[in-house]
Amino acid sequence: MKNNHLKQEKRKIAWDWFPITAAAAVFCCVLWGSASPAIKIAYELFRISADDTASRIMLAGARFALAGVMTIVFGSLLSGRLLLPKKESIGKILLLSCFQTIGQYYFFFMALANTSGVRGSIINASGNFFAILFAVAFFRLEKMTLRKAAGCLVGFSGILLILGGLEGLTAGGAFTLEGEGAMLMAAFFYAGSGCLIKIFSRDENPVVLSGYQFLAGGIVLWVIGMLTGGHLVFYSPYCLPNLLYMGFISAGAYTLWGILLQHNPVSRISILGFMNPVMGVMLSALFLNEGREAFSLKGILALLLVSAGIIILNAEELHKKPRRAK
Repeated sequence: MKNNHLKQEKRKIAWDWFPITAAAAVFCCVLWGSASPAIKIAYELFRISADDTASRIMLAGARFALAGVMTIVFGSLLSGRLLLPKKESIGKILLLSCFQTIGQYYFFFMALANTSGVRGSIINASGNFFAILFAVAFFRLEKMTLRKAAGCLVGFSGILLILGGLEGLTAGGAFTLEGEGAMLMAAFFYAGSGCLIKIFSRDENPVVLSGYQFLAGGIVLWVIGMLTGGHLVFYSPYCLPNLLYMGFISAGAYTLWGILLQHNPVSRISILGFMNPVMGVMLSALFLNEGREAFSLKGILALLLVSAGIIILNAEELHKKPRRAK
């Protein structure tokens, strides 16, 4: 009994040891960064047009139902038992699913049908800044400091730049509700889900939270898409590998990120999220032939500002001794 307790304590300490935290967080960012190219490629493989909202929702539903099954199966194999949520956690899982899967990815999939992968990756990084505002104003998980406020200002200036500045927002063309506006909404839901995971994982296994909320959210999205006339046809032999990979992106990244949030302050993990937009831009340039936009002066400067904002926002947390999980 004592040996098992020591092993559990060692695992807890390992998860809040910064080298391990950093490596795991960067791996998550690589996966998330590949999401935009993978989804846009999926639209071509499944022949889903920009105005086919129902089929986009079905694709999102298939991805997250699959991600949920993957998460539950892998987590159960690793733990040596079937992972089931507590009865009192069902409501929490459904609420988390509304933010993390249904809300966030309804808008995320809409946005990527109406904007580039580069712009989407940079704009989606605003979730890091919304997360701090949520944690401070609504959930009381953080305290606002001058450094965090400065980080938000720097980061949001990068978002504003990629949107074309105030002129781009008011003149039309550079900003659309279906594209850039939808991505901002996706970031808004992401911010809420990050705080909810931090709170709910105090009483529930984060793998259980991630797996079952993905499954619930995926089923809801699939049903909505099907009832509104969507279709998902496997036109190419590459459709299945693409769908499996998209499921793995979510199953791997969100589960690991949830574990990191359980053992670390929100800001300490969020600072490493600066790699997320970097990987998104780089992979969009590589796989979507968006190098011209990615390496334009505006694109580079916006990415630098967003990344710098994330680092400034959370830099002070790196000097604090992480709290041990209870």
